[in-house]
Amino acid sequence: MAKKEKFKNLLVYAAVNKLLAKNNISAPKLLNYYYQDNMIEISDLGDLDFKNVVTNKKNKVKEYKKLIDIILKIQKIKVIQKLVYKNSTIKFQKYDLKNLHKESDLFFDWYLKFFYLGKNISKIKKSIRGELNFLYKKLFFKNNFLTHRDFHASNIICKRGKLGVIDSQDMIIGNPLYDVVSLVDDIRLIIPTKDQEKLIDYYHSKSKIKKYDKQKIKTDYDILSIQRNLKILGIFTRLFKRDGKPQYLRYIPNTWKMINKRLKNPIFNNLRKLIKKNLPIRKLKEI
Repeated sequence: MAKKEKFKNLLVYAAVNKLLAKNNISAPKLLNYYYQDNMIEISDLGDLDFKNVVTNKKNKVKEYKKLIDIILKIQKIKVIQKLVYKNSTIKFQKYDLKNLHKESDLFFDWYLKFFYLGKNISKIKKSIRGELNFLYKKLFFKNNFLTHRDFHASNIICKRGKLGVIDSQDMIIGNPLYDVVSLVDDIRLIIPTKDQEKLIDYYHSKSKIKKYDKQKIKTDYDILSIQRNLKILGIFTRLFKRDGKPQYLRYIPNTWKMINKRLKNPIFNNLRKLIKKNLPIRKLKEI
């Protein structure tokens, strides 16, 4: 059911699920369509998500590779600019500079606004956003792959040994590394560094971008990780402040740890200095 953004959350969701299923990727199937009543009926993949399943597995890398394989299958789907479904036209946006900023601006508009009261927010935003703009322009790979946009362990459902994908309504045409970042740098379920590297290498060896050297992949990966985690800080703050969901605050320390981990890349020397100067990390008890 959806009253807000029902075009995206009902019609687009059903259409993208059909596209995934057509390409042999398990997703909820549309059973009945009650769009005028703000509702669709879809098949139930169950409530056992990958996050709960992988916790009890000894060889976690082996299990995560199955999810990388799903990303690879999504990236094999022919990119289309628009999709006609139920007499409606769905246009897929690109993860262009505007969209990258639109998302990371949530960090300034929510996290910075509420957790750094008394500081010159506009000045901090101007300096950090300017550096982010420089970094986003450094991205090497083009936006020419279908991208789930929120591909992480909790959005993969396990049923009878089969893996299904949910929450696909925000699909976009993006950088090939974006979904890999969403999965491997998931702050809800931390993966050890050595395993992260194994998964990134696995993706590299199987993907359409395997001909490119690892440095180009690492740079794009790290930039997108910073962008996504800044967005997450903003979204989780919004969930807390606007929607009354304080449980999301527990992920903020992990998000900062991930940001600091990726900031070690020399390309972030200036951004690292700006963050260190303006944004001392707040402990959860101070929030």
